[in-house]
Amino acid sequence: MEPRLLITLGDVAGIGPEIVVKAWPRLVQVARPIVVGDVGWLRWAQDLVGWQGSVAAVSRIEDAIPGPAVMPCLPGSEANLRDVVPGKICAAAGRAAYDFLCRAIDLTMAGQADGIVTAPLHKEGLHAAGLPYPGHTEILADRTGVRQFAMMLYVQGPNIPHGLGVLHVTLHMALRKVFESLSTAAVLEKIHLLNGVMRDLCLKAPRLAVAALNPHGSDGGLFGDEEQRLLAPAVAQARQAGIDVSGPWPSDTLFVRAVRGEFDGIVALYHDQGHIPLKLLGGMHAVNVSVGLPIIRTSVAHGTAYDIAGLGQADATSLVEAARVAVRLIRARSLEGERGALAP
Repeated sequence: MEPRLLITLGDVAGIGPEIVVKAWPRLVQVARPIVVGDVGWLRWAQDLVGWQGSVAAVSRIEDAIPGPAVMPCLPGSEANLRDVVPGKICAAAGRAAYDFLCRAIDLTMAGQADGIVTAPLHKEGLHAAGLPYPGHTEILADRTGVRQFAMMLYVQGPNIPHGLGVLHVTLHMALRKVFESLSTAAVLEKIHLLNGVMRDLCLKAPRLAVAALNPHGSDGGLFGDEEQRLLAPAVAQARQAGIDVSGPWPSDTLFVRAVRGEFDGIVALYHDQGHIPLKLLGGMHAVNVSVGLPIIRTSVAHGTAYDIAGLGQADATSLVEAARVAVRLIRARSLEGERGALAP
């Protein structure tokens, strides 16, 4: 039986509702999807994009029977969304996006679903609702009680047919804070996390690389000492633990080498170092993966796109790819559990 995926609607003022509706015919081909969101906004999106199926409100997950023409929706929030305007920051939409996610997390943690795929939320919407989170990843970690976690962007598409994952040491913070947040221990932790998730995705021993922080890898210390002081020791310790990892490598050549097939995964040190090349290379095939959680969660690798919300122009490809990656991870984790159960 295909895995049961909970699809959270995200910020309804963005493109979440329309990409969920657009993606639906493809989502039901790879999983048993159930939307956690708002029936009214899904029906609004249905009219917007011209989908001919029906949105069915369900109160219990076991009552949901998804199909090509039936989209079950579990109500996920009591926030009043009637006054939300597409493309406008709204506290109610931010609150609802948080509620949708929390309900999906709780159901999945309780074993009622196999994984979560999220449509985008808006950070300013969260803050308008009084929720001090910088994004999905931090909410997921907080709700599941995890301290060691990371965001990874993953692409397996026309430009990278073999697949490439980029996991970030630091994430949603001002660039000036990155330097003080880096340490050998933090980089080593992320190498281990990347190795684990890429083993699930690659089904083999992954080849990993750590990106340098400074231009040209600091050119022997001319532009900083972080490479030798922080990064090289983390690489050495990971290699001693049996991980196939090298670096630190200058990022301007590292990604070229990875696209050519030399590496399966890269540890990036800050947000844009990993996001810019992966989104440029992967386009709408890029997927966001939360690593280190007790549950499977993937997401689109784009934002709420307020500028085109409500126009029916949004591309649902990333949502479909996120569902495909979630299914791969669920099956890999299930297989690992079966092997563990059979071990003496």
